Amino acid sequence: MSVKIRLARRGRKKQAIYDVVVADARAPRDGRFIEKLGTYNPNTNPASININNERALTWLLNGAQPTDTVKAMLSYRGVMLKKHLQIGVLKGAITQDQADDKFNVWLADKDTKIEGKKDQLATAKADARKSALAAETAKNQARIDAIKTREAAALAAAAPAVEEAPEVEEAPALEEIAPAVETPVDETPAVEETPVAEAPAVEEAPVAEIPAVEEVAAVEAPAVEEVAAVEAPVAEAPAADAADAGSADGGAAGE
Repeated sequence: MSVKIRLARRGRKKQAIYDVVVADARAPRDGRFIEKLGTYNPNTNPASININNERALTWLLNGAQPTDTVKAMLSYRGVMLKKHLQIGVLKGAITQDQADDKFNVWLADKDTKIEGKKDQLATAKADARKSALAAETAKNQARIDAIKTREAAALAAAAPAVEEAPEVEEAPALEEIAPAVETPVDETPAVEETPVAEAPAVEEAPVAEIPAVEEVAAVEAPAVEEVAAVEAPVAEAPAADAADAGSADGGAAGE
């Protein structure tokens, strides 16, 4: 039976996490496995690799074949180097202490590189954030300056219009209109003074004539009345006598 050290996928869509497992080569990728050695998360930077190095080394020495991806991960964690040194110890090329010292030196250097890479990534991230913030600040400042420039231009364009308004409505124009309005005011009293002067003349004539008419009436009235009073008996007496005479004559003739 061929045994492989490979990855078994799990996790949600576009957020995959893998398990490092020892499984039969004939088993499905996500199917049955013999042993789980660790996990691999490629979503972080750097990728998170957690593997039981001792168990992985034991399976390698027993003949398990890692896939290319798992082999790169084991090299990253130093398992492949430790296997190489352990084979040298088994062959008698080096002692176990020498193998352990070499592995510890390599592991310290590797940890230093990993920490340096983490620091570099953190610094780059901070720098990118500062650059983005500075770019955003510069963009906002440029926008503010553009707004201020437009406002200043608008105020400069509006200022001459405000200053020209008094020039259009000049005081001499109002003074020219004033005499034209005052001319009818001066002529109106002249028209009104003429009737005022003529009114007494019209009123005085009747006042002077009325006594004359009344005096004539007063003088003539008694004369007319006196004539009527004198003439009335004279006119009525002959009429009555004539009527009586006529009636007398008629009666005589009748008889």
